[in-house]
Amino acid sequence: MTDLHARTAAGWNFDNSYARLPDRMFTRLAPTAVRAPELVVLNDSLAASLGLNAEALRTEQGAAELAGNRIPEGAEPLAQAYAGHQFGHFTMLGDGRALLLGEQITPRGERFDIQLKGSGPTPYSRRGDGRAALGPMLREYIISEAMHALGIPTTRSLAVAATGETILRETELPGAVLTRVAASHIRVGTFQYAANWGTAEELRALADYTLRRHYPDIEAGAEAKDNRYLALLRGAIDRQAALIAQWMLVGFIHGVMNTDNMALSGETIDYGPCAFMDVYDPATVFSSIDTQGRYAYGNQPYIGAWNLARLAEAILPLLHDEEEQAVKLAEDALAGYNEAYQRRWLAGMRAKLGIGNEEKEDEVLIADLLRIMRQSRADYTHTFRALTFDRAEETPLAGTEEFGPWRERWQARLGRQEEPPEAWKQRMRDHNPAVIPRNHRVEEALEAAVEDGDYGVMQRLLNALSKPFAHSPDQEEYAALPPESSCAYRTFCGT
Repeated sequence: MTDLHARTAAGWNFDNSYARLPDRMFTRLAPTAVRAPELVVLNDSLAASLGLNAEALRTEQGAAELAGNRIPEGAEPLAQAYAGHQFGHFTMLGDGRALLLGEQITPRGERFDIQLKGSGPTPYSRRGDGRAALGPMLREYIISEAMHALGIPTTRSLAVAATGETILRETELPGAVLTRVAASHIRVGTFQYAANWGTAEELRALADYTLRRHYPDIEAGAEAKDNRYLALLRGAIDRQAALIAQWMLVGFIHGVMNTDNMALSGETIDYGPCAFMDVYDPATVFSSIDTQGRYAYGNQPYIGAWNLARLAEAILPLLHDEEEQAVKLAEDALAGYNEAYQRRWLAGMRAKLGIGNEEKEDEVLIADLLRIMRQSRADYTHTFRALTFDRAEETPLAGTEEFGPWRERWQARLGRQEEPPEAWKQRMRDHNPAVIPRNHRVEEALEAAVEDGDYGVMQRLLNALSKPFAHSPDQEEYAALPPESSCAYRTFCGT
């Protein structure tokens, strides 16, 4: 088989629209080859939806493409430049260990970025080696696919390829390359970079490109004719409010909500020190580097607003020629974030409790439940699942004085709906997952894969996570509560 046939057999169908933006926005660069590429995980269903041939990707040539040793036909690899506020401090950044191969055009005409993460150093590596470890890449694969199954907008993972090399962190670790699929990798930090180091024309080009790619309805609508860039800001605000509400409803903690990790597409991006909360506590932090709790579970809605304010600052010159008027337009748009977030979160919490209509007292009912959960150290996911199946006695709530009266109020509230009980019971089943990627289960899968080369544990976990609302008997093993631990769970960034 010739090289050309090996490349086209995989089904790559690249366009490179991002590469047509001003040169300042990226650096063209080929991946750094690895010693012994080996495909260890492939997402067959995602490959099919992208129009790719999974069988071809499993060949030696396919593994070489997914590890960066061979550039697929039509790809134009580049490292994207961006900036960002990292834990509140502004700095110049960029793809320090990732390369965008290009945009795969699917059989349905959809456009998705194909990015290799761990593909070697770039001009933005900041003295890093540009590599990634196998464990964290498998972790991103598991968590991102779990988020997708939960119905939460997210980047996804097509494959993980081992490199046959070791990388040095605190210890020597096996290396890997993750193939990430995203609506795009345009970040708030991308706009910050263009605003700080680019020209007004370059900033406008980025904004126009983002509108065309992610907000075509806005681009074609009447609002855009009045002020297209204000419409872009409002669209980004709405998508982030919706996304973060979804995080909160399933107990997801991103862990590193820097502005370079907020995507204009509205997808969850960059699975570094992320995890799902077990015991309900708004102060929960998993990231080893978040010592002050800036990105704690309960702070995420507020950090979302802060990050969007940084986006607004970056595009002020596009909103109006007069700075005072531009600031006023931005402030008015940002003022709508809290209402957009609260409306979606409240609707989601009502659904988790089986409530399909609105009453003024619902917020108090929800707040009281969360307070009881926090005081009794109840598990977040398990509690809502127990309420769904009328098994509250299995939770710490049952041992509290407040739960009985709260439950009576809740049952009375459900009774005021003009629908049969089966309708609200189904609503709860549809909004309260049976399984999430429990931290101990994720670690179990990673240990088996990295230490023993056993990917069966990971595959069984992925199978359980693929239908989180099935509530099937075979999920019971993965729905079980984690064992009690004397030390807090910690995740690490940058590995």
